[in-house]
Amino acid sequence: MSILKEFKGKYKYKWDELPFMKLSGLEPLVFSPETNFINVGERTNVTGSKKFLRLIKEEKFEEAIDVAREQVEGGAQIIDVNMDEGMLDGEASMKRFLNLMAAEPDISRIPVMIDSSKWTIIEAGLKCVQGKGVVNSISLKEGKNQFITQGKLIKQYGAAVIVMAFDENGQADSYERRIEICRRSYNILVNEVGFLPQDIIFDPNVFPVATGMKEHENNAVDFFKATRWIRENLPGAHVSGGVSNVSFSFRGNNTVREAMHSAFLYHAINEGMDMGIVNPSMLEVYDEIPKDLLKKVEDVLLNRSANATESLLDFAQNVKGSAKQEQKTAEWRLNEVEERLEYALIKGITEYIELDVEEIRQKVAKPLEVIEGPLMNGMNTVGDLFGEGKMFLPQVVKSARVMKKAVAYLTPYIEKEKGGEKTSKGKILMATVKGDVHDIGKNIVGVVLGCNHYDVIDLGVMVPSKKIIEEAKKHNVDIIGLSGLITPSLDEMIDVAREMEKNNVHIPLLIGGATTSRVHTAVKIEKELPSSSTIHVLDASRSVPVVGKLLGNTKVDYLNEIRSEYEKLRTYHFNKKDQKSYLTIKEARTNKFPIDWKNFNSTKPNQRGVFHLHDLSSKEIASFIDWTPFFQTWELHGRYPRILKDEIVGEEASKLFKDAQEMLNHALEKNWLEVEAVYGIWEAHTIEDDIFIFDEKDELLAVSHCLRQQTKKSSKAFNMSLSDFIAPKSTGIKDYIGAFVVTAGKKIDQIAKKFEEDLDDYNSIMIKALADRMAEAAAEYLHQKVRKEYWGYTEEQFSNEELIKEKYQGIRPAPGYPACPDHTEKETIFHLLDATNKVGVELTESLAMYPVSSVSGWYFSNPESKYFGLGKIKMDQVEELSTRKKVDLSVMKKWLSPNLDD
Repeated sequence: MSILKEFKGKYKYKWDELPFMKLSGLEPLVFSPETNFINVGERTNVTGSKKFLRLIKEEKFEEAIDVAREQVEGGAQIIDVNMDEGMLDGEASMKRFLNLMAAEPDISRIPVMIDSSKWTIIEAGLKCVQGKGVVNSISLKEGKNQFITQGKLIKQYGAAVIVMAFDENGQADSYERRIEICRRSYNILVNEVGFLPQDIIFDPNVFPVATGMKEHENNAVDFFKATRWIRENLPGAHVSGGVSNVSFSFRGNNTVREAMHSAFLYHAINEGMDMGIVNPSMLEVYDEIPKDLLKKVEDVLLNRSANATESLLDFAQNVKGSAKQEQKTAEWRLNEVEERLEYALIKGITEYIELDVEEIRQKVAKPLEVIEGPLMNGMNTVGDLFGEGKMFLPQVVKSARVMKKAVAYLTPYIEKEKGGEKTSKGKILMATVKGDVHDIGKNIVGVVLGCNHYDVIDLGVMVPSKKIIEEAKKHNVDIIGLSGLITPSLDEMIDVAREMEKNNVHIPLLIGGATTSRVHTAVKIEKELPSSSTIHVLDASRSVPVVGKLLGNTKVDYLNEIRSEYEKLRTYHFNKKDQKSYLTIKEARTNKFPIDWKNFNSTKPNQRGVFHLHDLSSKEIASFIDWTPFFQTWELHGRYPRILKDEIVGEEASKLFKDAQEMLNHALEKNWLEVEAVYGIWEAHTIEDDIFIFDEKDELLAVSHCLRQQTKKSSKAFNMSLSDFIAPKSTGIKDYIGAFVVTAGKKIDQIAKKFEEDLDDYNSIMIKALADRMAEAAAEYLHQKVRKEYWGYTEEQFSNEELIKEKYQGIRPAPGYPACPDHTEKETIFHLLDATNKVGVELTESLAMYPVSSVSGWYFSNPESKYFGLGKIKMDQVEELSTRKKVDLSVMKKWLSPNLDD
């Protein structure tokens, strides 16, 4: 509910005629109504981090970059950079730091907020930042003329802007002053500067409460009211704020501060705040704030009583440093059986499930009533908690395991009695499309939907469109859901949509998977299914509300919203496409990445040729695992090991990690994760964008045809290609290239299937996720061996954390990934290594690797080699590439369609 009487509930975005605000680093960040809240990382701010300030002062910029990396890994969606300190050259420091950030793809993938009170520093940052950033901040405090000048320059640089509620008369400290300044600022920017309204972000000033001063008692309420007014009355505008300011009076008492931040954020988001600076470690889960503390905190924030401040101050003395209490495990067994069953479902406890289900069965007339009553009630609670963000994915999958075991116990009794059919909200058919073998994400979505009483028909992987249509008709399903991980799957999804239309299958089509996006769905897929609807689903947590709307009473309104949103996305996409500048492929080659080949010395490999490794130590390889992506598989986002102590997901992450360690140890003992690898190193040189690869007799083995960036660059940037990192033939230098294929997944499908037969989706997903991590760890392990021994071009000594951060010399780009998105290059690698015969890894017709837990790629040793994103390319390069590869143009166009600027 809104705190404002005139509004019934949470703010709902209503400016449908405007496109969404879109920021970007290397990747886009779209502020859609579903985004909810964008968190800004502030530790790269010299005024807010003593560590960062020290590193900048000591000119340890490389270490300071790690602070930025930690924020990105910790979940920041925008990174705030501030160099305002009296002893610093702010302009020089801002330039240097942003330029270093730009060279780190894992950091520069998110947008930058250039934060300064000095315009010269802001402008210095604007000249460096790539993508579309945010300026923080400008205001009317120096008058209208200065405000207009700065607004025009920010518009010219193509950034969004944060506007402070500050004018010539000072900072806004009341509701009336806040809306007065924000209205005036908005009208000037939109009507006189021509600024895009959706690129304006207001900061209506978060001030402390509970200071003891009467004039501060309404600070939070005025912020909430101003936030709602801005979102309701200034079309397209956004609202941001620094949340920690509100609890300034309680420094030193983290228990109270965390509760205040969580409650403030809860109400601010409800009124329309969609962006802000929040320290995740200083947040409590709103529903887990003790009720007595929450009441006193909200009495202060909402100014509900005259003595609210005194009451909270008195209470704070008693809760300072207090520890959170948990219900002891044994106690829940003393509750009524219905409560025990719900507790077991929520906690994922299977130990007593048959005992409790049998006890309830003895109390009811029919065994089906146990499912329709207590079990469904418990799963409804699980579904509600997950939908509200109060349970996390691993918990939900464990709950599904409890539910399946309960139903399995009851099934013989139900069949014996023939007591009717189970209730269902609807039937959903799911499949990984033809040529693609990845199914973890699809399986997770299936479990989550099953937990919410939908019948899920899972056709598995590599399913052709014909079978999808046949099975959809056979089972009379309500929705089809498609999944895919590799880029060729995008074309397969388009084909399914066409076949649905052709065969009069007029039901909603859901699109999901790592390579999919709302933009691709709106631009490429939706148009193929005009008689129905196509909806992109970001992750498992979004699947339930989407399906609920599609099969519920609000279907028509929801579909109208989706169509309107996708129309705006298409308009924005095509308008933006027209604004981009490209070079011809010949022009791009003249701006290739420069390497001083005259002073370059290549390292002759200690071994050349192809080598098969089949006696690798799985236990040693397991020590190379990067655990962060493992948690991401389970939709728990944060950097390992810090995620284990995260205030929001830390407890569940720790439980998941414990289960993963137990499964990993068991799998290693049983030899489930057997690793095999094949690698090769050969002499190579380049001619333009092609890498020619030779054996020891100088006979040509293969040619790798590389792609080159074609977007027009700034004067100090280059149009890169992987071929730039191998010496040109004209230099006469003997250079080298390597390639590899590793797998850890030969037994995994069989093992996962056994878990599924035992109704254990949790461990089925777990072993698949671990196999994926082992394959990546094997790639890391083998690359280290190549660098230090087999090729021997480095004598490095790095920790596993440093290896994960790729501190070493050289790269191992994989076909299908940003630097070389052409999947057909896998065929070159597999041909060179005879990989299928040696390690049993096959390529599907869409060039996905099977077994799934496999990795392949190239080895480049050049000290200047680096990862980059190819981005969009033009048709002239595709045409030329089809000639170089001797492949029909239509085939080449299909493989590269996700990168083609069409």
